[in-house]
Order: sequence, then structure tokens, then C-alpha cells
Amino acid sequence: MKRSVLILLLLVACTFLGAQQKPQRSSRLTVGGYGEVALTRNFYSDNVYRYSHPGDYKDDPGHGRFDIPHAVIYLGFDFGKGWTIQTEIEFEHLGTGSSVEKEFTEAGEWETEIEKGGEVALEQFWIQKSFVPQFNVRIGHLVVPVGALNNAHEPLNYFTVYRPEGEYTILPSTWHDTGISLWGRAGDWRYEALVVAGMNAFMYDRDHFIKYGASSPFEFKVANKLGFAARIDNFSVKDLRLSVSGFYGQGMHNSYPNDMWNTRYADIKGHTLFGSFDFAYTGKYLTVRGNADYGHVSDASVISTVKRNLTSNNAPYKKTPVGQAAVSAGIEAGYDLLHLFPGVRDTEQRLYLFGRYEYYDSYIPASDQPDYPYTDRHRIAAGLNWYPIPQIAVKCEYSHRFLQSQYRNEPSISLGVAFMGFFTR
Repeated sequence: MKRSVLILLLLVACTFLGAQQKPQRSSRLTVGGYGEVALTRNFYSDNVYRYSHPGDYKDDPGHGRFDIPHAVIYLGFDFGKGWTIQTEIEFEHLGTGSSVEKEFTEAGEWETEIEKGGEVALEQFWIQKSFVPQFNVRIGHLVVPVGALNNAHEPLNYFTVYRPEGEYTILPSTWHDTGISLWGRAGDWRYEALVVAGMNAFMYDRDHFIKYGASSPFEFKVANKLGFAARIDNFSVKDLRLSVSGFYGQGMHNSYPNDMWNTRYADIKGHTLFGSFDFAYTGKYLTVRGNADYGHVSDASVISTVKRNLTSNNAPYKKTPVGQAAVSAGIEAGYDLLHLFPGVRDTEQRLYLFGRYEYYDSYIPASDQPDYPYTDRHRIAAGLNWYPIPQIAVKCEYSHRFLQSQYRNEPSISLGVAFMGFFTR
């Protein structure tokens, strides 16, 4: 009997010790994610004609929208000897049914498309070999870190309930593409250089500039042309990051089928250039972030004409023209109010009072293109971010979008809850 009890105790002990050792064996596994819930009341019309006939909708009482913009799961593993993998699976706009999208065409008509709501996207899947901290190689599906938002797109990296509007409007977000990346850090400098599949100029449009140029209407990504991106970050000043980033690629002749190479459009390249400066200061009580961006597309008039001809034949491209340029600039600042109160000064809670201003224009026409003044916008936002713990933020804000005088301005109030963190390391 004693012998049986002793054996049983040994088995229990071995089981307990094995359970205790499991976290050590699984410590190379990384599981995390982020997500957000957004509730909004917009005090302006959501009618698709509100810009073409603004006077007809100036008294519209407004509309409300509830959404789960993003819910993301990170999975990564360190195999050892410098080999790692990382994945990011994103669920967008969960809980929606079908959605109706309408666009105003140059012929003065609205094109309507009904799509199933929600989307699941594989935003990252890469294999990395690290040689030294100064030199690492990634191959796979990568985030393209051009602009402030793509570099730090998680919801605790900005104060607003939704992603900052300017860059979100004119750049892919989150910009992810398949290719190869070389990156490293030496002292106060970090660099990253990428070669990815090129963009498609037929996906550029008036309201979003090159935002959808990195997407594909097919089950594969066309790579007749390549895109080249780079980013440099400097951390020389305590609590301050200064960064420049950019992209170059040829947007034309990167579609399927590739049948324009020997036509009269063979010399139309659609050179796409985008440059960005951004910074982030994260002090003990004060946080300030900002960005300035400029993008240019050559042959915009010709591309817009070709797009219109293609879409008349039911090609899967947007009908609206693309301008020759787009701009975005924004700055936000938040101050932690809780440090003013001794009772909560040393806790992990934070309560930021913040303000944000941004200007953006998704369509700056060439001299022979029509103008659409509603794309020229200023926006202000102010509100609070409460962090009860470092991984959770409760956000509330009032925002006001200022359009040119012939249009009605667009105010709104929003409430959001977001999380960002790792469940195991």
C-alpha cells in the first residue's frame, strides 16, 4: 500500500513538474493581438448625393454607425538559430451584413455595388533570418511601413477612436504586400528596405488616391512591376523618434491580363512616388505625434481615361479619376491629467486629454482634369483617452470635418474601446 502511494505521489510530482516546465518550452511562442469597438453619431447626411447636390441635404439630422473596425490575432514562433516566423490575421468590420457602396461617375450617375460586409485578411506571414541586430532578412507577406499610420497602426498608438483620417484616406492601411525586407538597428538608427509586388494604377481613384493600389481584384497579386519602399528611424533624442519613409513604383502595366505593353499606352508609366515624415514624442506625461505626406502620380489624366474605358467594359476597377497628387498632414497631443492628483499619480492608470488637427486632399488634379473641391478637408478632434491598465483604452471624442463653403461641415461624436497586448510570450 505504501509502495503504491509512493508511486502515485511520484507520478503526481512528475506531472506537476512537467506542467511547470511547459511555459519554458512554449516561451518561444508569441500570441497577441489588438481590437477596437467604435460607436459614432454623425451630425450630417449620409446620402450619396450630398456633395453633388449639397443644398438638398443641409438639414439632414444625421445618422449613427456602430462598428468593430479591426480585431487582430498575432501568432509568432522562434525556432532558434535566428529563424522566426510571424503571422497577423485581421478581421475587419465584424458583425455587419451587406453593405452598399456608391460612387459618383464622371457621366453624372451613381454606380452601386452591394458587398457582403466584413473581411478576413492575412496581413502578415513572413519568415525571418536574423544574422546580427544590424542585419535581418524577412521574406513573405509584410507590412510596408510608409507613413506614421502604417508604421504604428495599432489602436493604442493614436488618440482618436478611428485611425487618423488623412493617411488612412490616401494610403493603403494597413499596407501589406508580399516581398522581401532587409532591416536592422545600429545604435540610435533603424532602417528597413523592401521590395514588394508593384501597385496597380487602375485601382487609384479620386476619393482615396493610391489607397487601393496595393489590393487586387484577383486571387493573386500581379507583379509585372515591382515596388520599392524604405524607412529610416532615429532615436538620438530621449523619448523622441524622427522618421522618414517613402515608396516608388510604376503603376501602369501591372494589371491582368498584361496586354497593354504593345499598344499606344506602352509609354504611359504611371510613376508613383510617395514621401513621408513623421515623429513621436512619448514623455512621462506628454505625448505628441505628427506626420506630413506628399504623393504624386505621373500620367494621371491618361490613366483616368483608360480606367473609364475599361470600366465601361465591366473591368473590376473604380470609375472615378485619379489626381496627379495628394497631401496629408496632422498633429496630435495628449496630456496625462492623473499625475496632477497624488492619490493616483503612481498607479498604472492614465487619463489623456488630447487634441488633433489634420489636413488632407485626396485629389489634386492635373491642369487638364476637373476639380472636385469636396476632397479638400480640414479636421479637428478633441477628447479623452482613459487607460485603466496599459493594455486597454477607453476613448471618447468630438470631431469636426471642415469642407469648402459650398458643402456642409461634418461634425460627429464617437466612443471607442480598444485593446493591444500579448497573451503569452
